[in-house]
Amino acid sequence: MTRRTRGREIALQVLYQTEQNPGLARTQIKRFIERRLRGEEKLCEFATALIAGVQTNQARIDELISEVAENWRLDRMAAIDRNILRLGAFEMLYCPDVPTKVAINESLELAKRYSTAQSSRFVNGILDRLQAAAAAAGSPSALTSAVQKDRAEADSEASPSSTASQVSPEQKPPNPESGPAGTDS
Repeated sequence: MTRRTRGREIALQVLYQTEQNPGLARTQIKRFIERRLRGEEKLCEFATALIAGVQTNQARIDELISEVAENWRLDRMAAIDRNILRLGAFEMLYCPDVPTKVAINESLELAKRYSTAQSSRFVNGILDRLQAAAAAAGSPSALTSAVQKDRAEADSEASPSSTASQVSPEQKPPNPESGPAGTDS
């Protein structure tokens, strides 16, 4: 198992934990990540960045998954499958340094390890459709561009008087001291 694969596993575990227990303290999450990854700083930062990225962009990711998941509502999906899909979709759409095939293969491996025998086929089908939707939009990164455009429009509507260049939350480096976004300390 590669180091980044291990980081993805821990990110998935935290995403699942925080979905099942939204009141989980940031300090507990940080401690969990550090213990599981044996304090390897770069790997802890990688896992924390994945967690924060999925949580920051979860609404848009869920919307995109819902669009391609025929006959499946997000709330009907197994919680672990839902979080595997979110993680895979985040890497496909927001991590240009991760090839799409790698994001899909890593998601399939997570599904094989943490979910049912049929889950890897389910995850593969949804992520393939997401990839196809990106290709139909003009390029593999077209959905990412659309997501970034949506974010820019939302930012400009939120603060029309601000003309300064702003860094969106998904572009900011993770702050390991604050823990994943959306959790209480």
